[in-house]
Amino acid sequence: MKAFSPIAQLSARRGPFVPLMAGLIVLLWLALLLWQASPYGRYLDHGRLDQIGIIGALCAALPAGEIVLPALLYAGGWVLMTAAMMLPTTLPLIDGFVRLTAGRPDRRRLVGLLVVGYLVIWGVFGLAAHGLGWVLYLAVEQSAWLTFNAWVLGAGVLIAAGLFQFTDLKYHCLDRCRSPVGFLVEHWRGRSPSAEALRLGIGHGAFCVGCCWALMSLMFVVGTGNLAWMLALGAVMAVEKNMTWGRRLSAPLGVVLLAWAGVLAWTHLAA
Repeated sequence: MKAFSPIAQLSARRGPFVPLMAGLIVLLWLALLLWQASPYGRYLDHGRLDQIGIIGALCAALPAGEIVLPALLYAGGWVLMTAAMMLPTTLPLIDGFVRLTAGRPDRRRLVGLLVVGYLVIWGVFGLAAHGLGWVLYLAVEQSAWLTFNAWVLGAGVLIAAGLFQFTDLKYHCLDRCRSPVGFLVEHWRGRSPSAEALRLGIGHGAFCVGCCWALMSLMFVVGTGNLAWMLALGAVMAVEKNMTWGRRLSAPLGVVLLAWAGVLAWTHLAA
């Protein structure tokens, strides 16, 4: 008799899903690379969105447009960046869910809801990051000292990211991200499939934000539109979450980030 338990379904043959997703990831990064090299590459620079063509005009024309529209655009850009950087790290979750729902006629919609839930959480994080960046921008604008010593903010981000690599919260969230099969079996019942698929994406996305927010914040140091750094950080997070030895990467990475902050401080203070 054919087994229908979640564990049995997750043990089924994967089929062409992984090669197709790998091809999608390659195409996504290639598209972003070509975009950056094109005359429209400036649109990747989220910090200048309110100064570009029609977007700048809309910011000036709409009520509170200079605040609301850049925030929405920034969140949208952050979601796009997240899709490029985090898709490789979520392959085990998506692959497991595809196999878990393989016998359902609505499986494509459920997978879509899973991905939407995941990206919604990162979109919220993008809005929060934009708000923090806006506050820091105002602080720099009103402080002559910070204007000439903006490196302090970059060093602060590096120190915070480095220290976070050694916290219990980091490892708790990382362990949850590294066990997608257990996460699916624990939370999927199939009684309210649409709501459960969305909650699965939101829940797993929350744990991913919890373990990766500090590394994602490094984009404020290296530039939010820098594709080379996006690819490098995405690769680090993919290794950390998916490789068997990835958990052991967290502490050495924290040491590197703290050392980077130290070098940055020494370079400016010794000048």
